[in-house]
Amino acid sequence: MRLKGVSYDVGTRYALGISTRPRFVDDVVRRELETVQRDLHCTAIKVVGYDTDRIAGAASYALELGLEVWFSPALFNRPPSETLSYITRAAQVAERVRQRSSGKLVYCVGQELMLFMNGILPGRTLLQRLHNPSLRHIIRTGSRGPALNAFLAEASAATRRVFQGPVAYAALPWEGVDWTPFDLVGVDHYWDERVRDRFIEMLQPFFAAGKPVVVTGTGSRAYQGAHSTGTLGFGIGDPASQFWHSLPVVGRLVRPHLKPGAHVRDEGAQARQLTSVLELLDRAGVDGVFIDTFVDPISPYSEEPYYDLDMSALSLVKTLEHGHGSTYPDVPWEPKEAFRAVAAYYAK
Repeated sequence: MRLKGVSYDVGTRYALGISTRPRFVDDVVRRELETVQRDLHCTAIKVVGYDTDRIAGAASYALELGLEVWFSPALFNRPPSETLSYITRAAQVAERVRQRSSGKLVYCVGQELMLFMNGILPGRTLLQRLHNPSLRHIIRTGSRGPALNAFLAEASAATRRVFQGPVAYAALPWEGVDWTPFDLVGVDHYWDERVRDRFIEMLQPFFAAGKPVVVTGTGSRAYQGAHSTGTLGFGIGDPASQFWHSLPVVGRLVRPHLKPGAHVRDEGAQARQLTSVLELLDRAGVDGVFIDTFVDPISPYSEEPYYDLDMSALSLVKTLEHGHGSTYPDVPWEPKEAFRAVAAYYAK
């Protein structure tokens, strides 16, 4: 693998307006990026988020550290016209970063837009699109592929008018993307029991494009049975409790928690699964991998299982509710077993 990478979220807004990074402290970000490069042994980082100034700041420092950077702006559940305007504005910011740096900067026009953008699949929200009865038929027939590819062609053309570096897209395995407008092929590919026997086979259409294939997202969670739930990129956290906790005043009365169930923490399972996936993808010949994700500030660890939101997180480090860690006393998190496993694999 050329790109031994990790995703780094500078603050994404999914449902309910909750930011995945409410506080963005420059010194903490720089310390985390140094850890990614020095101790996790990464050669690349995918910087993702909504605020393009935040992405630019993190990307600039990561480039100084010698990392290849994928500049990945993320706008969710907006119509195509608004999404296209956002992508174009973000590409202008990325070009200014590229011109100031001697490192390699890749611009990613979007991620899983068939699901995350409003307007291609039926349904006004992500959950409505996921649970739409016609989704299986759409996946099987590829009937919405032309609409997605028309948008991606327009987004790529708009990007290239203002950005002079390589351009990529992070696809779902079943989106049926036409890779002609892109320099690199990107696919989010999570291991799950349901695809055990065809995990690598599912990548063959991407290799057929004749361009470098990068797994733009893969990951695992630290609880028993996480790989057999059928939820892939989704966790076990209770989103309603997160929402109420994010509100001023009333949020002090609500502590975020997991959904009901006997969830058992298992950091070893996360570490073993990530190592196994990296070995599979390496042997398959992918150009690189970005593991989701380095840190998840709104999913802190707790010794009480019901409140241990870190079990629902894909992160390689566990956020601490209070104080700093012992391994890195200047940051509010502690490496998990998965951190050490990935670092060992990347260092080989």
